[in-house]
Amino acid sequence: MSDTDQSAAPTVNGQAAEPGIRILTQFIRDLSFENPLSPDVLRSGGPQPQIDMGVEMNARGRDDGFFEVDLKLTARAMREDGPLFVVELLYGGLFAIEGVSAEDMEMVLLVECPRYLFPYARRIIGDVTTDGGFPPFLLDPIDFAGVYAARKAQAEGQGVVVGNA
Repeated sequence: MSDTDQSAAPTVNGQAAEPGIRILTQFIRDLSFENPLSPDVLRSGGPQPQIDMGVEMNARGRDDGFFEVDLKLTARAMREDGPLFVVELLYGGLFAIEGVSAEDMEMVLLVECPRYLFPYARRIIGDVTTDGGFPPFLLDPIDFAGVYAARKAQAEGQGVVVGNA
């Protein structure tokens, strides 16, 4: 490898660092579950509810060199007579990221890190809906790269910078 190739890569102790993402910790920052029509809505029957989903990702650097990433998932199950349930989860993680160039960092923070957090957040939402008396609400896998690309395209169209990375 030439000297110019190595100068573009991040270094650790004078050597090119291997790209790596480590989850140091993960946590529930905020969790809300509403079951406003309970217990009447828990009886079987009635039309299938309409489900509305929301996904948000945010990231920020810390003074200690680590990164906090938040994954916010919102699900609303609605029928004509009102909401069956509303669940909102803000799930966070603390990450150590090495060997990633500055131009790739935003994508790592808003695509790869949420991809690590998602299975845990999915399980929490499934558990809380079950505890609320419903069948487990299991989220379909999310294409975080697609969400990121759509968000970035929308922000560029409005002249806004994407993320807090």
